[in-house]
Amino acid sequence: MSDDRRLIAECLEGRTSAFTELVRRYQDRLYRPMHRLLHNAEDAQDAVQEAFFLAYQSLRRFRGHSDFYTWLYRIAVNAAISLKRKQRSTVSVDSGFANGRCMDLPDRSRTNHPGTALEIAETLRQFHHALGRLTPRDRDLLTLIDLEGNKYNWMARQLKVPVGTIRSRLHRARRKLRKLLRAGGVTDHDSRA
Repeated sequence: MSDDRRLIAECLEGRTSAFTELVRRYQDRLYRPMHRLLHNAEDAQDAVQEAFFLAYQSLRRFRGHSDFYTWLYRIAVNAAISLKRKQRSTVSVDSGFANGRCMDLPDRSRTNHPGTALEIAETLRQFHHALGRLTPRDRDLLTLIDLEGNKYNWMARQLKVPVGTIRSRLHRARRKLRKLLRAGGVTDHDSRA
């Protein structure tokens, strides 16, 4: 984390190679959860690219209240939501025509109902707010295992602890997160959306 802060400071001093190092460090780590969120490799890559672009533009506003990756992850989730919203509103000209006649193709999917994008964005905002209130250890554990999909064995090797310790820490971290989400008005069902 202190190395991230050093790179951010160098970038703010005009050394673009420092930001290139941040991109190299976090692009793969950011890609995995975006791919799970968007279910499409190209869209995930677009969301990651947009996140780095927005992060570069907003770097002066990064205050360090959270890890750089956590801040970047929030930007990427917002970029993914925006991408989904744009895709829903963009309809191919050809898709509405058959045999030269205009067709009305209703979309009954839940994600296209008015307000759904706002509900999802609000749920994600509450989720990230609750995640930010956890201890760094709990937050990192949840991020690395639940959001990024790393395995218990991998995490145990990284922390040099038994797998059982990872399981119990993760259980406690999830319980704390659920409690924070309930206090913030988000139910367990909503937090999995």
